[in-house]
Amino acid sequence: MREPLPAASDVAEAARRLDRWFQDCPAAAVAFSGGVDSALVAFWARRCLGRDRATAWTADSPSLKRQDLASAREFCRQHDIVMRELLTAELDNPNYASNPFNRCYFCKSTLYETLGRTLAEAASKAWICSGANLDDQGDYRPGLQAAAESEVRHPLLECGIGKTVIRALAQQHGLAVWDKPASPCMSSRIPYGEPVTLEKLAQIESAESWLQQNGFPIGRVRHFGLRAVIEVPPDRFEDLAARLPELHALCLRLGFESVSVDPEGFKSGKLNQALTNGQLQAVVASQPPPPP
Repeated sequence: MREPLPAASDVAEAARRLDRWFQDCPAAAVAFSGGVDSALVAFWARRCLGRDRATAWTADSPSLKRQDLASAREFCRQHDIVMRELLTAELDNPNYASNPFNRCYFCKSTLYETLGRTLAEAASKAWICSGANLDDQGDYRPGLQAAAESEVRHPLLECGIGKTVIRALAQQHGLAVWDKPASPCMSSRIPYGEPVTLEKLAQIESAESWLQQNGFPIGRVRHFGLRAVIEVPPDRFEDLAARLPELHALCLRLGFESVSVDPEGFKSGKLNQALTNGQLQAVVASQPPPPP
């Protein structure tokens, strides 16, 4: 079910808030994943600050799908945004590769620290900006702790803008990603405590690419060692059943020994259900407060 459309007045007010926010920004270095949130921030920075003071920075990581990287490049080309790519190599960090429950913290720390050093070496006064938004408050977002430690700014969050308004603004301004489904990094398909490896990420990417190319834009392939668990929305179960032999054969070729479909269907962040209340509360408590 689609979310209700925001009121036109709310969308217009959000645009005014963003315009005012960027009036105080000397330059913006946007941590750009290619998703709609950071895409809107990069677009607005370019719109308000001009080409010379707005850049998009993407972490070219093994956990980022090659298709998402290509899409990010195309977005910046279409909107005349200067794009820079950083080789973050977080898999070299055992704190990340061991896949602890706060894995995202180490990923974002690597990104923001690398970007911060790069800007410092260039004597840039740019603010590092993220695509965090109002709907991220109270959710499980270890990366927000890393952002706070690196003094990252969050235009959407600071302006009190949530997902429905973000999508409306993106659509209004002709951004092709306005309805792009959420696409968290591929490491999120691996249960906490199970190591993240290049081999696992390659298996996940190949299987999820098959889903996308065969009409399942919303889907996940969870990696449980030798077992692949497929998630698609419940209303697509029948469609998937007709193609399941093909997907099963592909997964076997990729090195899985068994394939199953999650009867609950797609649910973003499903592996977070394994976390204890204490772990969740610790991460949520470390996140910055919502805007006044």
